[in-house]
Amino acid sequence: MSDIFYTKDHEWIKVNGNEGIVGITAYASEQLGDIVFVELPQEGAIFDQGKDVAVIESVKAASEIYNPTSGEIIEINSSLEENPEIINDDPLLAGWLYKIKISNSEELKNLMNEEDYKKLIEG
Repeated sequence: MSDIFYTKDHEWIKVNGNEGIVGITAYASEQLGDIVFVELPQEGAIFDQGKDVAVIESVKAASEIYNPTSGEIIEINSSLEENPEIINDDPLLAGWLYKIKISNSEELKNLMNEEDYKKLIEG
């Protein structure tokens, strides 16, 4: 079974066991506008929760992506390097950014569930 958690910075992490798939929310994708470039982390890199791990550039702005939970990057979505617009088209499936081996699952308690995230963006 997998669970999806959200950050206040509009990242999501879909957790399955001790691994997670990370991306940005549809709301974040809409706010950024047309995405033109993605700088992804290196596989094997280790990041703490809340540290900037990637950059997404759109026609409007550049936005840092913050790691939802501490861990090691185990895979990146290399198709985004040639086609960053996939994030705009499908931010929750094909537009995932990277996969991470979660080193501290207790940190998931610092994140929001879908209901709380919806309340955040509806303000």
